[in-house]
Amino acid sequence: MVLKVAIIGRANVGKSTLFNRLAGRKIALVHDEPGVTRDRREADADFRGLPLRLIDTAGFEQGTQDSLATRMFTQTKAAIDEADVCLFVIDARAGLHPYDEVFATLMRQSAKPVILIANKCEGKTQEDSIFEAYKLGLGEPIPFSAEHGLGLEDLYTLLKAYLPDEKPDFEESSAQETAQNRPINLAIIGRPNVGKSTLVNALIGQNRMLTGPEAGITRDAIKLSWHYKDQQINLVDTAGLRRHSKITDGVEKMSAAATKHAIGMAEVVVLVLDADAVLDKQDLTIARQVVDEGRALVIAVNKWDIAKRMQTIQTLNDKLQTSLTQIAGVETVTISALKKEGLDSLMHAVLRTYKRWNTRIPTAPLNQWFADVLAQNPLPLGKNKRRIKLKYITQAKTRPPAFFIFSSNPEGLPESYLRYLTNSLRDTFDLKGVPVRITLRKSDNPYKDRA
Repeated sequence: MVLKVAIIGRANVGKSTLFNRLAGRKIALVHDEPGVTRDRREADADFRGLPLRLIDTAGFEQGTQDSLATRMFTQTKAAIDEADVCLFVIDARAGLHPYDEVFATLMRQSAKPVILIANKCEGKTQEDSIFEAYKLGLGEPIPFSAEHGLGLEDLYTLLKAYLPDEKPDFEESSAQETAQNRPINLAIIGRPNVGKSTLVNALIGQNRMLTGPEAGITRDAIKLSWHYKDQQINLVDTAGLRRHSKITDGVEKMSAAATKHAIGMAEVVVLVLDADAVLDKQDLTIARQVVDEGRALVIAVNKWDIAKRMQTIQTLNDKLQTSLTQIAGVETVTISALKKEGLDSLMHAVLRTYKRWNTRIPTAPLNQWFADVLAQNPLPLGKNKRRIKLKYITQAKTRPPAFFIFSSNPEGLPESYLRYLTNSLRDTFDLKGVPVRITLRKSDNPYKDRA
C-alpha cells in the first residue's frame, strides 16, 4: 500500500527541498524567494523501500477572503485531508514563527498523524530552536537537513511505522505495452492568463489547480494522473511563457525552464490561446518550440463564450496558413474552460493527434505513394547542377513519423521539392498536426570498390 505523505509548513522552511530529497530527484522548484510553491504538487517515491505518494504544499500567508494567499491555503488544507501522515516542517535556524502556530493548530484540528521536522539543522546553533519546537504540542521534533540529507534515518523509521503490513495483490500485466494502453503525456501550455489552469480543473472535474484573475499564478509544471474514458492521461499544467527578453526574475526563469522541460517530455501539447488575441508573436514562438521538439500539437481557442467569433476564426486561419506552415493541418478546437464547453471535442482532437503521432505506414502503400508523387512532379535539376535520383523511402521511426529517402545526390535536392514531398506525405496518410521529418541520405555506390 502506498503511504500518502503531505509536507506542510510556512513559506521558505524547505518543504520543496525535502520533497525533492524524498523523491530522489529535482522535481519541485526551489528558490530563496518565499512562496515559490503555490499549487500542491504530487509525486511517487521509493524512500528506502517505502512506497510513498508525496504532496508538496504552499506556505501560509495572511490574506483577505478569496485572495491568492487564501486560495493557496485552501489547497494546503485539501492536501492534509488526503494525506495518511503529515510532515510538519519548521525552520530551526530562524526559530518558531507565529505562522508555525497557525499550522500547528491546523494539524491538531485535522487529527492526522504528524511528524515534526526541525529543518536546517546543519550545526549545533539550532539546538535552542529544536527545544522550542516542543511548544507546538506535536511531539518530539527530528533534527533534520533536507539540503544535506541529515535525519533521513529517523524519518524512515517513523514513516515505516505508519505503513500497513499487508501487501496488495498485483495482477500480472502484459509484458508488451501498446500505444493504445500507454498513458498519454499531455502538456497544457500557453501565455500567462489564457486559462490553462482553469482548463485543467475543468477536465479533471475538481478545483485542483489555483486559478484567479492574477497573471502568472502557476509557477511550476504540475503533473496529474487522470483518466479520460478508458485512456490514462498524465496531465501537466505549466507556467505561462512570456517573451524571453521580458523574463528577468529568477523564479520566472525557473518556471520557464520547467515549462520547456514539460514540452520536451510530452507527447501531445495543447496550446491554449486567448480568443481575443490568437496566435500573436509569442504564441507562434511557443508553437514552433513544440514542433522543434517533435511533439504533436493541438490548438485550443479559449474564452470562446465571449469572443468575436467570425473575426477570431478568420485571424486564426490566416496566421496558421502564413506563419505555421511547418505543421499544416493542426487541429484547432474552440472551448470555454470556465463554462466547461468544448472539452470532449478537445480530448477527441488530442486522441486523434496522438494516434497520428504514432503512425507506422506499411511499406507497400509508402512505396506506391513515393512512385506516384515522383511521377506527378518530376525531379528538377539539382542545386549543384547535377542530376538527382531519389531511389527509395523507408520509415525510420514513429513518435513523430520520420523517414529516410536515399538518393545519389541528396545535397542537390531543392528545399522546395522537399517541402512538396512532406506536404504530400502528410495529406496522403493523414498526418495533420504532427511534425513529419524527412531526412535525405546518400545511397551507396555499388561500383566504388571495383577496380
